[in-house]
Amino acid sequence: MNSFFERRYVIAGIFITFVLILLARLFYIQVIDDRYSLYASRNVVRRFLKYPARGPILDRAGKIMVQNEPVYDITVVPKQVQPFDTVEFCKLLGIDREGFDKRMIKARKYSPYRSSVFEKQVSAQQYASFQERLSEFPGFDTQQRSLRTYPDTAAAQFLGYIGEATDAIIKRSNGYYSPGDYVGITGVEKSYETVLRGQRGVENIMVDSRNVRKGRYANGAFDTAAVAGERLISSLDMKIQKLGEKLMQNKVGSIVAIEPSTGEILCYVSSPTYDPNLLVGRERGNNAAKLYKDPYKPFFARPVQAYYPPGSSFKPLSALIAMEEGVITPQTVYHCRGYYQAGNRRVPCFHHEVHGDVTLSGAVAHSCNGYFDMVFEKLINRNGARQTDTSFNYWRNNVAKFGLGTRLGLDMPSEGRGNLPKAAYYDKIYGKGGWRSSTVISLGIGQGELLATPLQLANIEATIANRGFYYKPHLIKSIGDKQVIKHEYTVRNYVGIDSQYFEPVINGMQNVVDFGTADGSKIPGIIMCGKTGTAEVKNRESNSVFVAFAPRDNPKIAIAVVVENAGQGATWAAPIASFIVEQYLRGSISKRPSGIYPEYYMDKNLLPEIVITPTQKAKLKADSLKRLSLDSIRKQKQDSINKASLKSAQNKPRKHTAGNPLTAMLPKRKDNE
Repeated sequence: MNSFFERRYVIAGIFITFVLILLARLFYIQVIDDRYSLYASRNVVRRFLKYPARGPILDRAGKIMVQNEPVYDITVVPKQVQPFDTVEFCKLLGIDREGFDKRMIKARKYSPYRSSVFEKQVSAQQYASFQERLSEFPGFDTQQRSLRTYPDTAAAQFLGYIGEATDAIIKRSNGYYSPGDYVGITGVEKSYETVLRGQRGVENIMVDSRNVRKGRYANGAFDTAAVAGERLISSLDMKIQKLGEKLMQNKVGSIVAIEPSTGEILCYVSSPTYDPNLLVGRERGNNAAKLYKDPYKPFFARPVQAYYPPGSSFKPLSALIAMEEGVITPQTVYHCRGYYQAGNRRVPCFHHEVHGDVTLSGAVAHSCNGYFDMVFEKLINRNGARQTDTSFNYWRNNVAKFGLGTRLGLDMPSEGRGNLPKAAYYDKIYGKGGWRSSTVISLGIGQGELLATPLQLANIEATIANRGFYYKPHLIKSIGDKQVIKHEYTVRNYVGIDSQYFEPVINGMQNVVDFGTADGSKIPGIIMCGKTGTAEVKNRESNSVFVAFAPRDNPKIAIAVVVENAGQGATWAAPIASFIVEQYLRGSISKRPSGIYPEYYMDKNLLPEIVITPTQKAKLKADSLKRLSLDSIRKQKQDSINKASLKSAQNKPRKHTAGNPLTAMLPKRKDNE
């Protein structure tokens, strides 16, 4: 009997212990551990990201260059998808079953549990129709975003464009971006991405078992508002920007104009250009593919990526360095015989013109090659004709102070350095001590291995206009409502030339326009100081180059114009520059005594002929044969399918043939057959 009671107490004790354990577990789950609470809430609460409006971009006068318009995406969480009518779903979105399957595979590959874009940029009508029937498609939802629009269709290479985040971008962002997110790909959109994108918000919405929204969770207590991106005020003047693009249409080249007193870029033309609206919307991919195939490369940002020989536009800089180093004075006379004898090389002046006795200002005005070859040799041979390495690198370092051979730090991606060769480069080619100043004499007149971007050329003019210093060139004037200006844009960068040496060079540059090589581009009532350049290009027509600043006193604009393979600088680049300068300073273009007018240059087609190399020809031929082979295989495969279908249809009873479009074309059998 006692043993019975003992067993009863043991069983009761076990039972009580079990109950206490269950109660403790329940207490832990419901009070201490919030995981299950979160799991439960996720069954009734959905977390939606709220994408902010991207910051607008304005020109220096406050005119809108880029703005936003709303678009709608269809999103999916693959794990939450349940059986539904896919035919009706595809009909609503205007896609086929194959497209549906591809999108679902992509979504599952990204994550079965996370939301990703299923169909992007659906029309407002599609969005409305889909939203009405959203409850029929569990696992799917809608999301509003914004896309860019460009009212003026100008400054495409400056603005850049946005696109979907690639896998590499997503990885670099440490999870900030997801598939389907839009990011800046090029231009200002890329370099100021973190400023323009704003801050995302979160909205917690209660939904029922059918995924129908039932309102905000906790009256929005846990929601966060999206913060719109900052407004950017660019330094561009859209009046001269649009004028520059018109003047450069049907030409290859670039225009860069800078305000010398601030370093702000006023004009940033890359030609050929494109309409940035082509890279917005559902046809973006097709349009981009066409632009990428364009042989004139409209995506190529020539102001900062194209390298050009400066040609004679380099001569004022060479003169400044020579005076600072004491190898010449403004009164130094050189007797030009139409050529310069450098060792056993005879370097001709342009068109073999004989200038006679010329001083510095005269040499600049008439672009005497011989004078500046003489200047270069004096600089390189200052320590003796055989001691070129040290003096050459010293010359190079002086040139580099003007911004050549290095990035200027523009607030744009993919800025190029140009090319400013070192002595080691020539040592490698000719051997140590195997070259002299005469070997590299072409550098003295801006040719040879010396290459610069249009931005660098314009920056040199801003430096001369400022008499010895420049401000870091930049395209964004200020950020946000407080108009924050970066400190680095307010610092003067001195080039190590005494201000007294600039006047004789500027005198020569004024004479270039008043009665020298660019006298046809003189602007009535405005003193413009400039320098033409006819930069030789191997096996092609020379590049037309012109650099200038105006007015002479208290300059407001410095400019560089390059027109590829167009010939003399005075013929094309100089007039184009003069129209930009006058439009900026006066707000209009006057009638010129020389008879030139803007419309002539706007209408002129100077696109160089596309030269296809033997290697490119072979590649095109191989690609063509490959396409033909693939087309042939596809045709054979389709023919086999059609024959099989026809054979199958012929073997079926006649009552089935009417609904088959292939067998409907067969001759009908007569009753006696």
